[in-house]
Amino acid sequence: MRYLEEGAVPIDNNWVENQICPIALGRKNWLFAGSLRAGQRAAVVMSLLHSARLNGHGPHAYMNDVLERLPTLPGSCISDLLPHRWTPI
Repeated sequence: MRYLEEGAVPIDNNWVENQICPIALGRKNWLFAGSLRAGQRAAVVMSLLHSARLNGHGPHAYMNDVLERLPTLPGSCISDLLPHRWTPI
């Protein structure tokens, strides 16, 4: 309906489908994470990595920096390591 009302809206949603394709393809593999908790941990890590990508950060650089800082960071500053607030040192 929106496509008919607004001519500038693209007729397909390939961009969205391409963004969720890796998740849909990996779903079968994630069934065998070992346990429910392992699956939940994997989901958290994948969410962080994808959020880092969406915020313009390289996932590898982001994770390296976060894992280096995490042990010495006070608990009150952990939210600074979230992808939307993270700044590399």
